[in-house]
Amino acid sequence: MVRAKISTNERQSEARSLVARDKPAIAPHAREVWITGLGLVSCLGDGLDAHWRALNESEPAADTTKFAPYIAHPHAAINFASQIERKSDLRQMELGQRLAVHAAGAALQSAGLKGNAELLARTDLIVAAGGGERDLAADEAILTGLAQTEDRDAPLNQRLLNDLRPTLFLGQLPNLFAGNISIVHGVTGASRTLIGEEAAGVDAVRIAAARIGAGQADLTLVGGSCHGARKDWLLYISAEGHALRERFAPVLERSGPSCGLALASLGAFLVVEAAEHARARAVPALARLSVVLSECSGGGLEARPAALERMWEDLAPLLRPGQVALMSGATGAEPATADERAFMAARPDIPVRASGTYLGHGIEAQFPMNIALGALSLAHGRLYRATGSFELARPLEGPLTQVVVTGVGRARGEGMALIESAS
Repeated sequence: MVRAKISTNERQSEARSLVARDKPAIAPHAREVWITGLGLVSCLGDGLDAHWRALNESEPAADTTKFAPYIAHPHAAINFASQIERKSDLRQMELGQRLAVHAAGAALQSAGLKGNAELLARTDLIVAAGGGERDLAADEAILTGLAQTEDRDAPLNQRLLNDLRPTLFLGQLPNLFAGNISIVHGVTGASRTLIGEEAAGVDAVRIAAARIGAGQADLTLVGGSCHGARKDWLLYISAEGHALRERFAPVLERSGPSCGLALASLGAFLVVEAAEHARARAVPALARLSVVLSECSGGGLEARPAALERMWEDLAPLLRPGQVALMSGATGAEPATADERAFMAARPDIPVRASGTYLGHGIEAQFPMNIALGALSLAHGRLYRATGSFELARPLEGPLTQVVVTGVGRARGEGMALIESAS
């Protein structure tokens, strides 16, 4: 599934590079698209107030001991029962799904939708999800047994039949992310689940905005979650050569042996709504979701910088100098982060915040999380406190009315969005 999607996007990217770039600025949506609800859980806490307070009052930190020498950002203490009331629902979900269902419920509550059966029946659902957790105890037992025998095929098949329970596997299927949100919160509009790591999070938000802007939906709940602070994910990222080890540093200041990403456990959901629909039910906008763009460069030496420049060229005519900031989804992994730093350095008048310093990297959920943090900043009328020594992590001198959100996958999958103050 992922390979087919990447192949399509690569062909689209190649076709775009052959088109002259003297086209007019991108056309706005036929309908204004608002963000009316947010639900956030991460290492910073549970909820909008907890995140805003931590971003302004706390120094960034990560867990350097639990998975040493690797560094990760486990989630903070969460009262899952506040959004997932039935214990039977909680028991059948792995942690990544609990994070998603909890954040989704908080977003519905923030938008005034929770418990409103009539509105929830018309609310669409788009989820960016990864695979479920592995059963580490079963994996270790199988590998230990295989190391003690030369006839491996029959014992392996037998252990797979006995140890990997169908109920456990089905409870971790990615498309059950959307199913569990629908069951727990009563969201019964059209639903879809996107798989494809960082690009899935970008496309989830892009599709939600496009459908509402085109009049194909009035309400959409969109977002994702990642339980990255776990051994199997750390092993995978380490094998790629992308895991942060030994020493924590702000994400845009990692270099040399300290390059790498610190995996996160987080969930982020947005309620995206047609402006006239929100006005009719007297719900204010946290921000306006004006443009969402996606690319899939393929990770060549020149492909990623070119993709970022193409998307910026589309957004640049819409920006207000002195009133715009950049919310970066930089991972810390190279060479992607170096490409993004160079892109930022070419625009030194725009202040930058990189959420990965505080949150870690949440794969599919990182782009929805950064959209949410941008909307939260617009709702407060200012950026959160700058930290670290990166030269563009500085205050914004003028009023904050626009935030450009970037998402750059550790290997491929670039996205960019423009969110604006709705006032």
